Amino acid sequence: MSGNFHWIVPSPPPASDILATYQLTWEFYREATYREELEQYCQWYRTVAAQHQHELQKMQRDINLLGWFYRGL
Repeated sequence: MSGNFHWIVPSPPPASDILATYQLTWEFYREATYREELEQYCQWYRTVAAQHQHELQKMQRDINLLGWFYRGL
């Protein structure tokens, strides 16, 4: 009767399955981290681009002093 118990206890998964699961988990984590960092960078880029556009509009309304000096040449 003790010989029948080996069917009840599951055998551990092969080492290759454990390694594949670990590698898949690592790749998923790396991809999730990459996408999060990319989204943060894109948000920063949009913010800076909007600031630069605003500064450009302000500069275009300023008086062109350098143009006054070079007008005589």
